[in-house]
Amino acid sequence: MTNEPEQTTGRGRRGFTPPRHGRQKRRGGVVLPAVAGVLTMALLLGGGYAAYAYGSLSNGVTKINAITGSTSTKDDVDGQAQNILLVGDDHRPDNATPEEMAELSTESDGGATNTDTMIVLHINADGSQATMISFPRDSYVDIPGVGKGKLNSAFYFGTLNGGGDTGGAKLLIKTIQNLSGLTIDHYVRVSLLGFYQVVKELGPVDVCLNNAVNDPYSGVNLPKGKSTLDAKQALSFVRQRHGLPNGDLDRNVRQQYFLSQEARKVLSAGTLLNPIKMGNILKAVGGSIQTDTDLVNLATQMRNLRPGNIQSATIPTLGTPTITVNGSALSIVEVDTVGLPAFVQGLVGEPEEYSKAGRAQPASTSVTVLNGSGVTGAAGAAGTVLTARGFQVGAPGSSELTKTTQVQYPAGMEKQAKAVVAVVPGAVAMRTNAVTGVTLVLGSDGKTVTPVAAAGGAASSPAAGSAASDAGSGDAGAAASKPAASKPAAPEPKPSSTDVKSYGKAGVCIN
Repeated sequence: MTNEPEQTTGRGRRGFTPPRHGRQKRRGGVVLPAVAGVLTMALLLGGGYAAYAYGSLSNGVTKINAITGSTSTKDDVDGQAQNILLVGDDHRPDNATPEEMAELSTESDGGATNTDTMIVLHINADGSQATMISFPRDSYVDIPGVGKGKLNSAFYFGTLNGGGDTGGAKLLIKTIQNLSGLTIDHYVRVSLLGFYQVVKELGPVDVCLNNAVNDPYSGVNLPKGKSTLDAKQALSFVRQRHGLPNGDLDRNVRQQYFLSQEARKVLSAGTLLNPIKMGNILKAVGGSIQTDTDLVNLATQMRNLRPGNIQSATIPTLGTPTITVNGSALSIVEVDTVGLPAFVQGLVGEPEEYSKAGRAQPASTSVTVLNGSGVTGAAGAAGTVLTARGFQVGAPGSSELTKTTQVQYPAGMEKQAKAVVAVVPGAVAMRTNAVTGVTLVLGSDGKTVTPVAAAGGAASSPAAGSAASDAGSGDAGAAASKPAASKPAAPEPKPSSTDVKSYGKAGVCIN
């Protein structure tokens, strides 16, 4: 057995050479989400059991200093909302008995430290709604100080050179923050055994599938329609990736769905009104957790949360190619790194400063257009239309490929960003420190600048190099047009994502 992660490009810390070979596949192929216990605990405490539960949780929880430093409000895109990084690993605690290992259909892992489930639980300011944002373990990303590597290896690299679990948590948090643009407020890590114990204490959980599945690798064998899973079946259900069209990406759906259905189970009368069951669940949680904070206080912030208000989403990806690293083939998940912060912005909502800002005039707005669509000449064409609309447009440029068309802007340029968003329907406005001025990044979603309206109402786009005349345009900033009768401006829509799912409602089935 080995605890080395998959191959990573680039060198790590001084004196360390990245492993030449990927992690060996363990007998049983156990890769499990272990965050269910945290959500279970939070919902139980939110039901009014905080005082009773404190004693159950005070023993066994390991505190680590995972969150350091502070982020200014200016840089925090979601304000008072909370982001909790929930990490599930496949590490088996040292005190796991052979009988427990056999019941899990696995064996000792030799001290592995890879993290196989990473979910940011985003909770809005009043604690009434939450979104689980899954980050696939095979996401190929930049790991600070290391280079390119799979996301599930970031924790491992952080443990090196005396970093330990604290160093692992810090590097994983930094990697996800850089990737998503979110500020991580708290950290919770749960082991495989903790997941199993919580599900076992909770009792059978109902799931529903659109198609029958039979996967010998994970051990899942379920018919189409509804099934009731015990703890062992639940482990098989959430670890399945073979036989699913999108592999690890579909396994994220399994995890999100199961967590949402478990939340429904937790809030049922059979659980909340059974003090013995409740106490056993909390005991199972408390003995399997590492965290930076007081779990009771953390869960109390979620007291208004209900299963129907828990949404699920997976970060945007561009495919699952096999690449060559150091001469060896490596299967990865290619992340839409350009579009990811905009995707997150669509989930958490726009910053308050943007919502309150008015809209600048095109003539006072400078914008740069970058082409991330893969369509040759798209940035130049969009720039021509923006010029015709009265904007000050810089030379077009290129961006890495992205699905999402977005208007990036630095803090303080909200009004100018709104002016651009107004003429690019469907674009997501995104505040970022990565730009110094308003930047329109075109994505493969096909969204671009709306052509100016020609006389007679037909939209037309001027040819490249033609005069940028806006006569007859409905733009408020058109220099030559006569303003029409004034009309109240429509409110700016908040960004939203069509990829968000609600799995916590009754009767929901998945593929």
